[in-house]
Amino acid sequence: MLNQLIATGTVAAAAAEESGSTNLALLIGGGIMALFLVMLLITVSFANRGLGHSPHAEVADPHRQHPNKHGHH
Repeated sequence: MLNQLIATGTVAAAAAEESGSTNLALLIGGGIMALFLVMLLITVSFANRGLGHSPHAEVADPHRQHPNKHGHH
């Protein structure tokens, strides 16, 4: 997919350069760069999710208002 995106950008830049309009090439390149920056931001924002502590079993506390009775027979 990345190769197709690069090829499309290259063809669009070459077509824009032939017609004398470099603004279109800059617009396409800027759009692709903005897309990758958004994807990078999403990736970085979820990067620390795997660093949390390991889950542990919940202790039955009789003083809670609604103790967890699910699965306890």
